[in-house]
Amino acid sequence: MRIIKAAVLIAAGAMLSWAPARADYVPAFRGNDTGGIIAYELAQHSDARQLAVDHCASYGKVVKFLAVDPHYGGYVSFACRWVPYGANNRPLRTLY
Repeated sequence: MRIIKAAVLIAAGAMLSWAPARADYVPAFRGNDTGGIIAYELAQHSDARQLAVDHCASYGKVVKFLAVDPHYGGYVSFACRWVPYGANNRPLRTLY
């Protein structure tokens, strides 16, 4: 019985050691109707403000930038808010 348990343990260890280690893929731009994040690397090479405005406008909201984490692996975070009180016009909806 001990030999079977040892063989199973060795086989399980071998299977786990041969399996590739994979990290989850995180997209450079991610968001929903309440806001989102833009990778700092993408923000350096593109117009992060316009990306956020287009994203929030697709939900009929306006953008409010919250924070910037300016280093490798950092993010620019933003929130999508309803049109402020007193505004007569709704935000433009971009359709590409």
